Amino acid sequence: MKRIPILLQNMISPEKRTPVFVARFTVTFFLLFAACIFPHAKAGTAFSQTPDIVAHIRIPLWAELDAYPALAEAQDISAGVFDYSSARLKTLAPFIIGGMVHGWNFSYTPSDKLRGVEEYIDFSPVRELGEAEQSIAYTKPWVEEGKVYCWVEFTRTEAMIRNYYLWASITNDTVHGIGYGKISDGFDGITNAVRDAIKDAVRAYFRTKIKNKPKEIRGRVLLRREPLIGIDAGRYKVQLDFFLETDKILPYTQF
Repeated sequence: MKRIPILLQNMISPEKRTPVFVARFTVTFFLLFAACIFPHAKAGTAFSQTPDIVAHIRIPLWAELDAYPALAEAQDISAGVFDYSSARLKTLAPFIIGGMVHGWNFSYTPSDKLRGVEEYIDFSPVRELGEAEQSIAYTKPWVEEGKVYCWVEFTRTEAMIRNYYLWASITNDTVHGIGYGKISDGFDGITNAVRDAIKDAVRAYFRTKIKNKPKEIRGRVLLRREPLIGIDAGRYKVQLDFFLETDKILPYTQF
């Protein structure tokens, strides 16, 4: 019999951990879990499945089972056991899907010690998902090591598919970035990590393209692969691959 998650083992008393009881308990737990977190989800695991990102996006995402103790969400004693995880996934998924479908605008200012300029980057959605957000599906949830996982699925429209292949044309270079964010910041920690990853990718790319530091670089990025989101040394760690499109490079007019 396959190992059930530690969370489930702790919920079953030792005297009841017979093979038949554990099997029945596991099935019952996941059926109830699927009904609680996502009414239309199908319970089960899908570790061996391969994600897709073109016509039909299918990526695995996760959220903590419990909120970070200092967050306001952690103080809500009326919340159900999966309420926090469900809310986080339904906030994270549109954010990531939006980055894969429409992308993000960015404005990057390189650091310049001679001018006393600190490095800075800002980013925003190229376009909100809007009503398309209702088409996001959450399937096959499972619990492991204090996290709630599920597959997030979204089918692109024909216009979205054309937009993806336009981005994928040879005119747009590909870049990779790694970013970090504080777990104690909750969802803001994820968005800060994404911002950091965009900065990392843009900075590394333009260091090989521009000799003199510019005042500002403006452009857009589109997620071209599933994001890798994990935890490293108590921080969120995201690894992202982008298509990069440059709009403007603004030079300093004088020293």
